[in-house]
Amino acid sequence: MGSTRRSIVSDQPSRAPPCWIRSPVVVFHARQLIIGRLPDGLYKNNTERGGILNINIIILIKHLLLQEMFGLSDPQLELQVADKISFRVFLGTTETIPDYTTVWTFRKRLKESGKYNDIWDEFTSQLRARGHEVKKGVIQDASFITSDPGHAKKDVPRGDEAKTRRSRDGTWATKGKKSNFGYKAHIKVDTEHQFIWAVETTTASRHDSQVDLAEVGEVLYGDKAYSGAKTKGYDASIKRAARGHPLGIYDILRNERISKKRSPVERCFSVIKTIFKSGHVMVTTVENAAVKVMFKAIGYNLYNLHGLVNKEMG
Repeated sequence: MGSTRRSIVSDQPSRAPPCWIRSPVVVFHARQLIIGRLPDGLYKNNTERGGILNINIIILIKHLLLQEMFGLSDPQLELQVADKISFRVFLGTTETIPDYTTVWTFRKRLKESGKYNDIWDEFTSQLRARGHEVKKGVIQDASFITSDPGHAKKDVPRGDEAKTRRSRDGTWATKGKKSNFGYKAHIKVDTEHQFIWAVETTTASRHDSQVDLAEVGEVLYGDKAYSGAKTKGYDASIKRAARGHPLGIYDILRNERISKKRSPVERCFSVIKTIFKSGHVMVTTVENAAVKVMFKAIGYNLYNLHGLVNKEMG
């Protein structure tokens, strides 16, 4: 994809930005994340004394997008934005960039005010304006977003009383023979174009079936983890065989059809973890993880939109 070089703040090589980050459709939609009501409730008042940051909010939002699309820490983000022309094009500015503490503060205020949900609503409304919406059903799935456990063992209680600077809310969960510590991202994807339409972040130990992202009237395709779980939509989850009661041929064939419909959802987490290198977070609470996961989802949708536009253009 291009050359790599060592980052000043990491032993890992920094990746050359791919061409899609400079795509006009990606730059355009990132630029349109202008939400007039966003400052309301974000600061004590709209002055510097009230805590308002002397930097364009849209530029800060796009910093958080870049961070999740390239799996960067706060210090790495500051250096990469200063270094890469393509990042400046995406930000739409050649002015002085915020330092990493400013980005950290802005993310913290988004979390505390809950205003990051407005950013998500704005972006999904842009997708609908382009004619993308749920038409043929939705797929729900979940995947681990890991965090640092420190020296904590599986049986050590976490929470606010945990005497650690590592993740307080993160929990252990086992899938197969592998144990994971941290959080879990739950997403809802449409079956036609695989855009993420809903996202929720929980601790890693929360069972997939305990989160229902479907809306009334939607056909929800889930894997065996959702078998028998209550949903607001129409349950089209893969059926699980009970002990001593194997599935009949009808249910076996039904499961195969549903499995084929569900297969595209794996691409979402593959992009986030493999292309974005963003399957790990350095935050200590589920609320902070939720902000970062939301920006990962927006980043994936931009990436997906770029691919669809290129396909339409031949």
